[in-house]
Amino acid sequence: MIILGVDPGSVRTGCGVISAIARDDQRLLHQGILAPSARLALPERLRLIHDGIGEIIVRCKPDVLAVEDVFHAVNTRTALVLGHVRGVVLLAGADAGLMVETYPPATVKQQITGSGRADKAQVAYMVARHLGLPLPVKANDATDALAVALCHAFFRHDGRSAL
Repeated sequence: MIILGVDPGSVRTGCGVISAIARDDQRLLHQGILAPSARLALPERLRLIHDGIGEIIVRCKPDVLAVEDVFHAVNTRTALVLGHVRGVVLLAGADAGLMVETYPPATVKQQITGSGRADKAQVAYMVARHLGLPLPVKANDATDALAVALCHAFFRHDGRSAL
């Protein structure tokens, strides 16, 4: 199964694609960040994110799109923009006919590190370990997206539902 994981962000949207063969056998296929200029109007940034996700779907041919849920932002405007970003990501998956699954941040952290309160560095370290990437790995939006993809792979192979 090929899984596209996405960590929606108002400034940077992380993307990661893995091939998941078994609970302990995942391979990195792609990782990157979509970061339209903050100087662009919101609708244009959203279009670029939607199109970028669509390009990754065409290139990598995932079977499923796994997206991190919106966390509770302190700033209402930030949460609203994040919701818009998440919406265009979900739309790109729906446009492509993909199964779409969503996961709360604490669930992703729990599945990857064993702790729902893990920090970004711990998540990045465990993503690298699970995917056999060289250490040290810099924590960023792409590693967060890979964590979402791995989370889906673990739920799938453990025979549990997402939530």
